[in-house]
Amino acid sequence: MQLLSGGDLRSIGNSESLVSAVQSQVDFDNLFALLYHPERIIVMRVADTIEKITATRPELLATHKGSIFELIHQAKNKELKWHLALLIPRLSLDQQELAQAWDILRDWAKDQTNSRIVRVNSLQGLFELMKWDSRRREEFLHLLEELQKEKIPSLTTRIKKLWNKT
Repeated sequence: MQLLSGGDLRSIGNSESLVSAVQSQVDFDNLFALLYHPERIIVMRVADTIEKITATRPELLATHKGSIFELIHQAKNKELKWHLALLIPRLSLDQQELAQAWDILRDWAKDQTNSRIVRVNSLQGLFELMKWDSRRREEFLHLLEELQKEKIPSLTTRIKKLWNKT
């Protein structure tokens, strides 16, 4: 817990050292439980660590699918949202779950009250989900066109990268 506390929200603290410390599903499950911690800074650092771990080991998320969906409906803090947007596509989703995840990420991407990082990561999450359901390609491309009109540099940069990949 000490590795995750202290400092401010602009820093990931010592969460990097936890990435290599998580060796098993039990270790991961214990870390995941901290996403419900009352301190925002700890939640942010745990989410960052989970995102880094599951970039190469997405199977660790499998038993937490229900919790992730619960969190995406409850998340208020931008730091948690921006990590959840990247975690959702790492789950094995059925068609109903995919549709639900798609709707949430689309809404986060379009919501101008969300932070730019949440919006950018939501676009990335949608791009990853589109790989599982190519029927959503046209909707995704339309969303990119719509958001590009806002002329927000971080969104525009990500949109250009995603255009080149679609």
